[in-house]
Amino acid sequence: MNETTERTGHIAIVGRPNVGKSTLLNHILGTKLSITSRKPQTTRQQILGIHTIDNMQMIFVDTPGMHDLEKGADNEMNRFMNQQAIGILKEVDLCVHVIEASGWHAADHRVVQHLEAAAVERVFCVLNKVDQVHPKSEIIPVLEEASKQFNYQEIIPISALKNRGLDIVVAQLAKWLPAQPKLFPDDEITDRSLRFLVGEMLREKVVRQLGDELPYRTAVVVENFTSEENITRIDAVIYVEKTSQRGIVIGKGGQRLKSIGTAARKSIETLLERQVFLKLHVKTRPGWTDERLQLAALGYR
Repeated sequence: MNETTERTGHIAIVGRPNVGKSTLLNHILGTKLSITSRKPQTTRQQILGIHTIDNMQMIFVDTPGMHDLEKGADNEMNRFMNQQAIGILKEVDLCVHVIEASGWHAADHRVVQHLEAAAVERVFCVLNKVDQVHPKSEIIPVLEEASKQFNYQEIIPISALKNRGLDIVVAQLAKWLPAQPKLFPDDEITDRSLRFLVGEMLREKVVRQLGDELPYRTAVVVENFTSEENITRIDAVIYVEKTSQRGIVIGKGGQRLKSIGTAARKSIETLLERQVFLKLHVKTRPGWTDERLQLAALGYR
């Protein structure tokens, strides 16, 4: 292939919940695009991350964690997230299956079943979080088990958080990119709007600060995004399902909502590189996680 030939391809990042898919994307891009937390299913929608190097453009698709809908988790929100993850498989050129280096799980096998059903031609497996495995020899049985479970193109041990092995992942993926023109300008890193990214940053702070109380019962909608000469003004609503949950988000004397707002504003100012005035409201929307029309109204389409 001529060295000047442009190579571009779509690459899905898939796996069970909480294996580090978003962290992997963020560190490959060298910027925070997908929100992260220790809570499974923080990612709810596909996030496009564009990595351009010279004549090569990798268009990564970060997806929600694939999960089992047969264990009391079969609401409309979870079905939507599964569709986001599974539906992309037939549309990509390559796929990265992220598993944890600590061991193969039954949930990893369910992901493999979806990969087989979609007949993805080339799938790379990355064993993430190798920094948490001691001694390192314990990774070997996981490598062997992964190789038995699926005919991966390559199996690559990495630590996304520590930025170890990512150069190998990128180099291996680059070998199989189709010869075709770039689809995005070289300086573009996503097709998502600033309004969407701001909403995601705010939701990240909500998920992190609510802990185990109700991270999956909240949604965020940015109602106003106005850029003035020296400041950007943002009005956003945090939706919950019950009146009692509204009090949890607001906190005693409004302290929790204030804390969420302060943390979110700092992150948004870093993203926008300008001063931000952020105004938050908390509203109740009963049953939104299990009604398709309500999900659509909150941006989950």
